[in-house]
Amino acid sequence: MTIPGHSPHRIYRTGSAKVLSRSGTPAGDTPAPAAELPTAGSLPWRRGALLLAAAAQLITIGALESADPIPATWAALLLAIAPAPLAALAVFAPVPIARLAAPLTAAVLVAGIAGQVTHTGLFFVPALVVMAVAALKLWRETA
Repeated sequence: MTIPGHSPHRIYRTGSAKVLSRSGTPAGDTPAPAAELPTAGSLPWRRGALLLAAAAQLITIGALESADPIPATWAALLLAIAPAPLAALAVFAPVPIARLAAPLTAAVLVAGIAGQVTHTGLFFVPALVVMAVAALKLWRETA
């Protein structure tokens, strides 16, 4: 607890500081190239796929480490390791890399679901659907 009369007064400043480059122009005023800007139409879909893939990946890791674990097959390990990092690459990478990462993520999800369809593979179906829509939207958007 502070006593207002004994604590130092805060100094509030209006305005913002601008970082200047060597040429004297503000550093943040240069527009980013079109290839590096995230595309607005597919970004919510890619974020949704990331959320769904991460949730299903945590379920798979939990199933591998549970008291009655699922068999540690290639598909189970693929679904426990790959979907969320690949989906994060599709979300946070520049657009040219995201255009490659989104279909790669969908392919990994298809392979993992095919191998784990009787165990935890079905948890990844919503992530696959959302990532497929995101990949289609991402490929249709041209700069």
